[in-house]
Amino acid sequence: MFGENVKRIRAEKDMTQAKVSELAKIHKRYYQDIESCKRVPSVVIAARLRRALQCEWSDLTEGL
Repeated sequence: MFGENVKRIRAEKDMTQAKVSELAKIHKRYYQDIESCKRVPSVVIAARLRRALQCEWSDLTEGL
């Protein structure tokens, strides 16, 4: 669900996966794995994603 929320927020903000991964300072493949729910990020990486997507924690954790 976390990855689905990340993907939804990214799409709403009209950002590419490459841009979000660059802003979050993570490898693009790792980011793709998060969006496809193959990986669950650490709290540190989740915080980077939150800043990159400029969203609230509640947006990322909705439905968890």
